[in-house]
Parts: sequence; structure tokens; C-alpha cells
Amino acid sequence: MTRLVVCGGTFDHFHPGHTYFLQQARSLGDSLTVVVARDETVLRIKGFLPTDSEETRLKNVRQCGIADKVMLGNYGEDLFVIIDEIEPSIIALGYDQRMSEAEMGCRFPNCQIIRLKSFHPEKYKSSYFRK
Repeated sequence: MTRLVVCGGTFDHFHPGHTYFLQQARSLGDSLTVVVARDETVLRIKGFLPTDSEETRLKNVRQCGIADKVMLGNYGEDLFVIIDEIEPSIIALGYDQRMSEAEMGCRFPNCQIIRLKSFHPEKYKSSYFRK
């Protein structure tokens, strides 16, 4: 059985911390699908637009060559509809992503939820590059 891993994020100011995150996620299974957040989703959740457009962020994640599939997230309030559509075995969460493993486990009881480690968060965090 193929173990499909899914992870998602904004990926603004693509940096080595993002690469490390994607490499960790990729190592968890046989195939990695990455969902890049829509501009409107970032604005709604974080209260500001990303510096890089969703098209640029999508391109940057694709160009790093780690994921098997890279796609934009869905529009609307429910961010997780796309995970229902992908049907992964594993959901990889970033060290600083706000949702808890317990919340994700309730929403996706047939998925393993794994919180990934950070990579020099004092140096590589998108918010540092926005300043």
C-alpha cells in the first residue's frame, strides 16, 4: 500500500527551513503532495497577504523538486476539504502550524498526524524576511 503524505503551508520567502520541512515530510512515505495556501487564505488566517504571490510560492515549491505533486489550496473557510480529496495516509504538520495533532486526528481519524521538527527557527522563519 502506498503511503501518501500531505503537508501544506504558505511558503513565503522560500528558504532552507521550508526545504527541511519538505524533506522531512517526504521521508515519511512513498509520495508527497504539498498544498500551498491561497493568498486569500493567508490574509484571512494571518491577517496579512504574503509577500510572494500564490503563483510564485507554488512555483518555488515545485522548483525545489522534493514533492511529487504541488497544488494550490481551495478557496473558502474550510481549509481541510482538500485533504479529504487527497486522502493521505499521513498529514505532516510544521513545528509552528497552529492546528493541534489532536484536532487533526479528530477530523482525519484514518490518518497518522506527525508534527515535524524546526530547522534553525531563529534564522529561517518567513516573518524574519518580511521585515
